[in-house]
Amino acid sequence: MRLTVTGRDGQVAASLLEVGHAHADVEVVAIGRPQLDLARPETVIDAIAATKPDVVVSAAAYTAVDQAEDEPDLAFAVNAAGAGKVAEAGARLGVPVIHLSTDYVFDGSAPGAYVETDVTAPLGVYGASKLAGEQAVAAAGPRHLILRTAWVYSPFGRNFVKTMLRLAADRDEISVVADQWGNPTCALDIADAILHAAAMLHGDKSFGAFGTYHLAGTGETNWSGFARHILDTSQALDGPWARVRDIATMDYPTKARRPANSRLSTAKFASVFGWTAPDWRQSTEAVVRRLS
Repeated sequence: MRLTVTGRDGQVAASLLEVGHAHADVEVVAIGRPQLDLARPETVIDAIAATKPDVVVSAAAYTAVDQAEDEPDLAFAVNAAGAGKVAEAGARLGVPVIHLSTDYVFDGSAPGAYVETDVTAPLGVYGASKLAGEQAVAAAGPRHLILRTAWVYSPFGRNFVKTMLRLAADRDEISVVADQWGNPTCALDIADAILHAAAMLHGDKSFGAFGTYHLAGTGETNWSGFARHILDTSQALDGPWARVRDIATMDYPTKARRPANSRLSTAKFASVFGWTAPDWRQSTEAVVRRLS
């Protein structure tokens, strides 16, 4: 089975390349700029077709949440029109598409974990562009999985785990928001889930459960709790450590508003695909160990 993943340098793409190597029957091909540039839609279909995929994983995205407020046209070009072109390529080639989306399609006002049928209401440009991307993917063809995830980290790229370890090397105390809740999600776990789902799609031509799913780490915490676990794990490995001071969102103003509640229920994905992410603490510890 050959998976073509868009976004060569992203956390999910890098994780798919690593996890894919462990499967003798899986080949992962990552493509990105300049061959494939979601901001230049004319490049997309030919670049994907040249890789002859069995499944397309649409992971490339504009992810600068605050910057998107100043660059809405670019965010929508990449996350909406570009994502739609990737899905169109899959439809033309007759192969399923697995598209990565985000908790930012919700406004965070729900009292509990969001399910797939909950009303979307993005707070900013990034979330709105990703929601438009979901709609474009769905419009391009019925054979798609839209996987909403949240709080992604990994040994690759830039992410919260790496930021905490870097700051702890220079500071005695780090102030971290304590009133935003979610499910920390390791990109290596996302990659494992994608490979699991892709194998089902590829092996069952009559698969009938396409649609939108939530895919996130098991268990929940707030950002400060996440930070404490990262740094306590680092300390146990003789790595950098700092005290974490709880602050409110209002004490850490950002250009784009964040959902106060990013918790995602993954019951639907578990039911259909028989796969559940490890506890977020376990996956976090594994990544910190690799980075130590």
